[in-house]
Amino acid sequence: MCRNIKLLFNFEPESTDEEFRAAALQYVRKISGSVKPSARNEAAFNEAVEQIARISGLLLSSMTTTAPKKTRQEEDAKAKDRGVEKQLRDGVTRSMREQALKDYEKSFVRSK
Repeated sequence: MCRNIKLLFNFEPESTDEEFRAAALQYVRKISGSVKPSARNEAAFNEAVEQIARISGLLLSSMTTTAPKKTRQEEDAKAKDRGVEKQLRDGVTRSMREQALKDYEKSFVRSK
C-alpha cells in the first residue's frame, strides 16, 4: 500500500471530504505513475480522483465496527514512533555496513 495514504475508517471526528480526496489523489498518482498529469490526461485524472474519493466515502460510511473510535493524535503518535524505530533500525544497519566495508578495505590493503 502507498505509505502516504492514511487510514480513514473509525475516527472521531469522522473523516472529511478533504481527507478522502487526498487519499484518492495519492492512489491515482500511484497507479498512474504520474504526480501531475499532462494537459491531455488532466480531465481523466481529476475525474478518477473525484470518483474514488466519493466511492471511498460511501464504502466507509457503510462499514461498521465494534472497536472504539481512534483519534488522529493517537494515530499520528503511533506513526512517529514507527518512524523513529525504523530510523534506529536503518541507522544500526547502515553503521554495521559501513564498519564491515571499512574492515574489508583494511584487510584488502594489508593483503597487497
